[in-house]
Amino acid sequence: MTNNLKNVERKRLPGWLKTPLPTKNNFFRLKSLVQKYNLNTVCESASCPNIGSCWDAGTLTFMILGDSCSRACKFCDVATGNLITPNPNEPKIIAETLSKLNLRYAVITSVDRDDLIDGGAEHWIKTIQNIRIECPKIKIETLIPDFQGKMSLVEKICEAQPDVLAHNLETVESLQSTIRPQCRYEWSLETLRTAANKNNLIVKSSLMLGLGEKEEEVISTMEDLVDIGCQILSLGQYLRPSPQHLEVVEFIHPDQFLRYKNIGESLGLVHVEAGPLVRSSYLADQQAQAAGLKISSGTISTALNSCE
Repeated sequence: MTNNLKNVERKRLPGWLKTPLPTKNNFFRLKSLVQKYNLNTVCESASCPNIGSCWDAGTLTFMILGDSCSRACKFCDVATGNLITPNPNEPKIIAETLSKLNLRYAVITSVDRDDLIDGGAEHWIKTIQNIRIECPKIKIETLIPDFQGKMSLVEKICEAQPDVLAHNLETVESLQSTIRPQCRYEWSLETLRTAANKNNLIVKSSLMLGLGEKEEEVISTMEDLVDIGCQILSLGQYLRPSPQHLEVVEFIHPDQFLRYKNIGESLGLVHVEAGPLVRSSYLADQQAQAAGLKISSGTISTALNSCE
Protein backbone atom coordinates (compact mmCIF):
# COMPACT_ATOMS: atom_id res chain seq x y z
CA MET A 1 0.00 0.00 0.00
CA THR A 2 1.45 3.36 -0.99
CA ASN A 3 2.34 5.74 1.82
CA ASN A 4 0.34 8.49 0.12
CA LEU A 5 -2.95 6.69 0.72
CA LYS A 6 -3.76 8.09 4.17
CA ASN A 7 -7.08 6.29 4.47
CA VAL A 8 -7.73 5.52 8.12
CA GLU A 9 -9.63 2.40 7.07
CA ARG A 10 -6.70 0.91 5.11
CA LYS A 11 -6.59 -2.22 7.29
CA ARG A 12 -10.17 -2.96 6.32
CA LEU A 13 -9.75 -2.31 2.61
CA PRO A 14 -10.76 -5.24 0.39
CA GLY A 15 -7.96 -6.99 -1.44
CA TRP A 16 -8.76 -5.41 -4.81
CA LEU A 17 -7.81 -1.98 -3.42
CA LYS A 18 -4.27 -2.91 -2.40
CA THR A 19 -1.58 -1.05 -4.37
CA PRO A 20 2.16 -1.77 -4.63
CA LEU A 21 4.99 0.35 -3.33
CA PRO A 22 7.10 2.12 -6.00
CA THR A 23 10.13 0.11 -7.06
CA LYS A 24 11.42 1.49 -10.38
CA ASN A 25 13.82 4.30 -11.22
CA ASN A 26 11.05 6.26 -12.98
CA PHE A 27 9.38 6.98 -9.66
CA PHE A 28 12.46 8.58 -8.20
CA ARG A 29 13.34 10.34 -11.46
CA LEU A 30 9.94 12.00 -11.62
CA LYS A 31 10.03 12.92 -7.95
CA SER A 32 13.36 14.66 -8.57
CA LEU A 33 11.89 16.45 -11.59
CA VAL A 34 8.97 17.77 -9.56
CA GLN A 35 11.29 19.05 -6.85
CA LYS A 36 13.74 20.58 -9.33
CA TYR A 37 11.11 22.70 -11.09
CA ASN A 38 9.04 23.37 -7.95
CA LEU A 39 5.93 21.85 -9.54
CA ASN A 40 2.78 20.68 -7.78
CA THR A 41 1.32 17.24 -8.39
CA VAL A 42 -2.13 15.98 -7.62
CA CYS A 43 -0.55 12.56 -7.08
CA GLU A 44 0.90 13.87 -3.83
CA SER A 45 -1.53 16.67 -2.95
CA ALA A 46 -4.64 14.53 -3.40
CA SER A 47 -3.12 11.34 -1.96
CA CYS A 48 -3.79 9.31 -5.09
CA PRO A 49 -3.57 5.54 -4.46
CA ASN A 50 -2.00 5.01 -7.90
CA ILE A 51 1.09 7.13 -7.32
CA GLY A 52 3.43 4.13 -7.11
CA SER A 53 2.24 2.33 -10.24
CA CYS A 54 1.72 5.52 -12.28
CA TRP A 55 5.07 7.11 -11.47
CA ASP A 56 6.80 3.77 -12.00
CA ALA A 57 5.19 3.71 -15.46
CA GLY A 58 6.32 7.28 -16.15
CA THR A 59 2.90 8.94 -15.83
CA LEU A 60 3.06 12.15 -13.82
CA THR A 61 0.14 14.32 -12.72
CA PHE A 62 0.90 18.03 -12.29
CA MET A 63 -1.34 20.72 -10.80
CA ILE A 64 -1.49 24.26 -12.22
CA LEU A 65 -2.74 27.53 -10.70
CA GLY A 66 -1.25 26.75 -7.31
CA ASP A 67 -1.55 23.98 -4.73
CA SER A 68 -4.60 25.35 -2.85
CA CYS A 69 -8.23 25.38 -3.96
CA SER A 70 -10.88 28.05 -3.38
CA ARG A 71 -13.45 25.33 -2.68
CA ALA A 72 -13.76 22.80 0.12
CA CYS A 73 -15.19 19.64 -1.45
CA LYS A 74 -15.64 17.03 1.26
CA PHE A 75 -13.98 14.21 -0.66
CA CYS A 76 -10.82 16.00 -1.77
CA ASP A 77 -7.43 16.09 -0.02
CA VAL A 78 -6.14 19.16 -1.89
CA ALA A 79 -5.58 22.09 0.48
CA THR A 80 -8.21 24.84 0.74
CA GLY A 81 -7.53 28.56 1.21
CA ASN A 82 -4.14 30.27 1.38
CA LEU A 83 -4.60 31.28 -2.25
CA ILE A 84 -1.66 32.98 -3.91
CA THR A 85 -1.32 34.86 -7.18
CA PRO A 86 -0.69 32.35 -9.98
CA ASN A 87 2.87 32.22 -11.23
CA PRO A 88 2.81 33.99 -14.62
CA ASN A 89 5.75 31.87 -15.75
CA GLU A 90 4.03 28.58 -14.97
CA PRO A 91 2.59 28.01 -18.49
CA LYS A 92 6.07 28.30 -20.00
CA ILE A 93 7.67 26.17 -17.26
CA ILE A 94 5.06 23.43 -17.76
CA ALA A 95 5.58 23.44 -21.54
CA GLU A 96 9.36 23.38 -21.25
CA THR A 97 9.22 20.54 -18.73
CA LEU A 98 7.00 18.51 -21.05
CA SER A 99 9.33 19.14 -23.98
CA LYS A 100 12.14 17.38 -22.10
CA LEU A 101 10.11 14.22 -21.51
CA ASN A 102 9.34 13.14 -25.10
CA LEU A 103 5.64 12.73 -24.37
CA ARG A 104 2.72 12.02 -26.65
CA TYR A 105 -0.19 12.92 -24.36
CA ALA A 106 -0.72 15.38 -21.51
CA VAL A 107 -3.70 15.97 -19.23
CA ILE A 108 -3.97 19.46 -17.75
CA THR A 109 -6.27 20.76 -15.05
CA SER A 110 -6.24 23.17 -12.13
CA VAL A 111 -7.53 23.74 -8.68
CA ASP A 112 -10.70 25.86 -8.60
CA ARG A 113 -9.80 29.54 -8.42
CA ASP A 114 -13.11 31.29 -7.80
CA ASP A 115 -11.10 34.14 -6.26
CA LEU A 116 -9.83 35.15 -9.71
CA ILE A 117 -12.00 37.30 -11.99
CA ASP A 118 -11.74 34.82 -14.85
CA GLY A 119 -11.36 31.72 -12.68
CA GLY A 120 -7.89 31.24 -14.15
CA ALA A 121 -9.14 30.84 -17.73
CA GLU A 122 -6.43 33.07 -19.25
CA HIS A 123 -3.76 31.08 -17.39
CA TRP A 124 -5.29 27.94 -18.87
CA ILE A 125 -5.17 29.33 -22.39
CA LYS A 126 -1.55 30.40 -22.05
CA THR A 127 -0.62 26.95 -20.77
CA ILE A 128 -2.24 25.26 -23.77
CA GLN A 129 -0.66 27.72 -26.18
CA ASN A 130 2.81 27.26 -24.69
CA ILE A 131 2.52 23.48 -24.88
CA ARG A 132 1.46 23.73 -28.53
CA ILE A 133 4.59 25.78 -29.27
CA GLU A 134 7.06 23.68 -27.28
CA CYS A 135 5.49 20.27 -27.95
CA PRO A 136 3.53 20.41 -31.23
CA LYS A 137 3.01 16.63 -31.40
CA ILE A 138 1.50 16.24 -27.93
CA LYS A 139 -2.23 15.65 -27.64
CA ILE A 140 -3.75 17.74 -24.85
CA GLU A 141 -6.57 16.79 -22.50
CA THR A 142 -7.91 19.67 -20.40
CA LEU A 143 -9.65 18.65 -17.17
CA ILE A 144 -11.30 21.93 -16.28
CA PRO A 145 -13.38 23.43 -13.42
CA ASP A 146 -16.98 24.61 -13.94
CA PHE A 147 -16.02 28.32 -13.69
CA GLN A 148 -19.15 28.83 -11.55
CA GLY A 149 -21.38 28.24 -14.55
CA LYS A 150 -19.79 31.00 -16.69
CA MET A 151 -19.92 29.29 -20.06
CA SER A 152 -18.12 32.15 -21.80
CA LEU A 153 -14.98 31.06 -19.93
CA VAL A 154 -15.52 27.42 -20.91
CA GLU A 155 -15.88 28.60 -24.51
CA LYS A 156 -12.49 30.29 -24.31
CA ILE A 157 -10.84 27.07 -23.16
CA CYS A 158 -12.48 25.21 -26.03
CA GLU A 159 -11.29 27.86 -28.49
CA ALA A 160 -7.71 27.15 -27.41
CA GLN A 161 -8.31 23.79 -29.13
CA PRO A 162 -7.45 21.02 -26.69
CA ASP A 163 -7.98 17.53 -28.08
CA VAL A 164 -10.07 16.30 -25.12
CA LEU A 165 -12.21 18.45 -22.82
CA ALA A 166 -12.87 16.80 -19.45
CA HIS A 167 -14.90 17.95 -16.47
CA ASN A 168 -15.88 15.71 -13.58
CA LEU A 169 -19.41 15.38 -12.26
CA GLU A 170 -17.80 13.50 -9.33
CA THR A 171 -21.10 12.10 -8.00
CA VAL A 172 -24.80 11.68 -8.73
CA GLU A 173 -27.16 14.65 -8.58
CA SER A 174 -28.72 13.79 -5.19
CA LEU A 175 -25.30 13.84 -3.46
CA GLN A 176 -23.87 16.99 -5.06
CA SER A 177 -24.73 19.34 -2.18
CA THR A 178 -23.14 16.95 0.32
CA ILE A 179 -20.06 15.97 -1.66
CA ARG A 180 -19.20 19.30 -3.29
CA PRO A 181 -21.43 22.03 -1.85
CA GLN A 182 -19.88 24.90 -3.84
CA CYS A 183 -20.62 23.21 -7.16
CA ARG A 184 -23.82 22.61 -9.12
CA TYR A 185 -24.83 19.52 -11.09
CA GLU A 186 -26.30 21.75 -13.80
CA TRP A 187 -23.07 23.77 -14.06
CA SER A 188 -21.15 20.59 -14.70
CA LEU A 189 -23.58 19.29 -17.31
CA GLU A 190 -23.59 22.64 -19.10
CA THR A 191 -19.78 22.71 -19.09
CA LEU A 192 -19.74 19.34 -20.83
CA ARG A 193 -22.57 20.31 -23.18
CA THR A 194 -20.70 23.46 -24.23
CA ALA A 195 -17.63 21.40 -25.08
CA ALA A 196 -19.67 18.76 -26.89
CA ASN A 197 -21.01 21.42 -29.26
CA LYS A 198 -17.48 21.97 -30.58
CA ASN A 199 -16.44 19.96 -33.61
CA ASN A 200 -13.61 17.45 -33.22
CA LEU A 201 -13.50 17.83 -29.42
CA ILE A 202 -13.74 14.63 -27.37
CA VAL A 203 -15.70 15.14 -24.14
CA LYS A 204 -15.07 13.22 -20.92
CA SER A 205 -16.27 13.05 -17.31
CA SER A 206 -15.74 11.02 -14.13
CA LEU A 207 -17.68 9.71 -11.13
CA MET A 208 -16.58 8.43 -7.71
CA LEU A 209 -18.62 5.51 -6.37
CA GLY A 210 -19.13 4.26 -2.84
CA LEU A 211 -20.55 7.49 -1.42
CA GLY A 212 -24.10 6.20 -1.00
CA GLU A 213 -25.36 6.49 -4.56
CA LYS A 214 -27.96 4.01 -5.83
CA GLU A 215 -27.45 1.98 -9.00
CA GLU A 216 -30.40 3.66 -10.69
CA GLU A 217 -28.83 7.05 -9.93
CA VAL A 218 -25.57 6.04 -11.56
CA ILE A 219 -27.45 4.85 -14.63
CA SER A 220 -29.49 8.07 -14.73
CA THR A 221 -26.27 10.09 -14.55
CA MET A 222 -24.82 8.13 -17.45
CA GLU A 223 -27.98 8.84 -19.42
CA ASP A 224 -27.56 12.57 -18.69
CA LEU A 225 -23.97 12.40 -19.94
CA VAL A 226 -25.01 10.66 -23.14
CA ASP A 227 -27.76 13.25 -23.70
CA ILE A 228 -25.32 16.18 -23.56
CA GLY A 229 -22.77 14.50 -25.84
CA CYS A 230 -20.18 13.10 -23.42
CA GLN A 231 -18.15 10.28 -24.97
CA ILE A 232 -15.84 9.00 -22.20
CA LEU A 233 -16.61 8.23 -18.55
CA SER A 234 -14.25 7.13 -15.77
CA LEU A 235 -15.70 5.30 -12.76
CA GLY A 236 -13.65 4.66 -9.61
CA GLN A 237 -13.94 3.92 -5.90
CA TYR A 238 -13.99 6.83 -3.44
CA LEU A 239 -11.31 6.41 -0.76
CA ARG A 240 -11.33 8.52 2.39
CA PRO A 241 -8.14 10.62 2.57
CA SER A 242 -8.40 11.41 6.30
CA PRO A 243 -10.81 11.33 9.27
CA GLN A 244 -11.87 14.88 8.35
CA HIS A 245 -13.27 13.73 5.01
CA LEU A 246 -16.48 11.91 4.15
CA GLU A 247 -16.63 8.28 5.15
CA VAL A 248 -16.81 5.51 2.58
CA VAL A 249 -20.36 4.17 2.52
CA GLU A 250 -19.59 1.10 0.42
CA PHE A 251 -16.67 -0.60 -1.30
CA ILE A 252 -17.91 -1.39 -4.78
CA HIS A 253 -16.97 -4.85 -6.05
CA PRO A 254 -15.01 -5.08 -9.34
CA ASP A 255 -17.90 -7.05 -10.85
CA GLN A 256 -20.21 -4.08 -10.28
CA PHE A 257 -17.72 -1.78 -11.98
CA LEU A 258 -17.76 -4.11 -14.98
CA ARG A 259 -21.57 -4.04 -14.94
CA TYR A 260 -21.54 -0.22 -15.00
CA LYS A 261 -19.05 -0.26 -17.87
CA ASN A 262 -21.31 -2.51 -19.93
CA ILE A 263 -24.41 -0.46 -19.11
CA GLY A 264 -22.72 2.85 -19.92
CA GLU A 265 -21.43 1.68 -23.27
CA SER A 266 -24.82 0.16 -24.12
CA LEU A 267 -26.41 3.54 -23.40
CA GLY A 268 -24.15 5.24 -25.94
CA LEU A 269 -20.94 6.24 -24.14
CA VAL A 270 -18.06 5.48 -26.52
CA HIS A 271 -15.78 4.29 -23.72
CA VAL A 272 -16.20 3.65 -19.98
CA GLU A 273 -13.05 3.08 -17.90
CA ALA A 274 -14.32 1.43 -14.71
CA GLY A 275 -12.56 -0.14 -11.75
CA PRO A 276 -11.87 0.39 -8.04
CA LEU A 277 -8.60 2.28 -8.58
CA VAL A 278 -9.61 4.18 -11.71
CA ARG A 279 -9.24 7.95 -11.45
CA SER A 280 -10.16 10.68 -13.94
CA SER A 281 -6.73 10.69 -15.63
CA TYR A 282 -6.05 6.97 -15.33
CA LEU A 283 -4.84 5.59 -18.70
CA ALA A 284 -6.07 8.86 -20.20
CA ASP A 285 -4.27 8.39 -23.51
CA GLN A 286 -5.77 4.92 -23.97
CA GLN A 287 -9.23 6.22 -23.15
CA ALA A 288 -8.85 8.98 -25.76
CA GLN A 289 -7.67 6.47 -28.34
CA ALA A 290 -10.71 4.30 -27.60
CA ALA A 291 -12.84 7.35 -28.43
CA GLY A 292 -11.08 7.79 -31.77
CA LEU A 293 -8.20 10.18 -31.06
CA LYS A 294 -5.09 9.41 -33.09
CA ILE A 295 -1.95 9.72 -30.97
CA SER A 296 1.56 9.70 -32.40
CA SER A 297 4.22 7.35 -31.06
CA GLY A 298 6.12 8.45 -27.96
CA THR A 299 7.60 7.21 -24.73
CA ILE A 300 5.06 8.04 -22.03
CA SER A 301 1.95 10.02 -21.31
CA THR A 302 1.68 12.61 -18.58
CA ALA A 303 -1.26 14.08 -16.71
CA LEU A 304 -1.11 17.66 -15.45
CA ASN A 305 -3.95 17.57 -13.04
CA SER A 306 -5.72 18.69 -9.86
CA CYS A 307 -8.57 17.92 -7.55
CA GLU A 308 -11.12 17.87 -10.35
